[in-house]
Amino acid sequence: MSLHVVATLPAKPEATDAIRAALRTLVEATRQEEGCLSYDLYESASAPGMFVTVEEWTDQAALDAHMRTPHIAAALEAAEGALAGDIAIHPLVPVSAG
Repeated sequence: MSLHVVATLPAKPEATDAIRAALRTLVEATRQEEGCLSYDLYESASAPGMFVTVEEWTDQAALDAHMRTPHIAAALEAAEGALAGDIAIHPLVPVSAG
């Protein structure tokens, strides 16, 4: 069974463009990772500057490997001082089957 994850990243208003650019770079690199089934980036229509990743990984080991990549380190470095709150990472468990 694959692992679904949602992450939220709240950018400061003055840093929204820079965070958007860093996250776009992160998406491109992440989609090339072994174990990444899908990785999409969204920005909230009701809260501009709130970025959301919707991810699917083959398993926890793939997600753990992703968190150790140079492109995650670069994205976190770009986000330093530019976030309006904490990054929240939510591994999901199914409640209903579709």
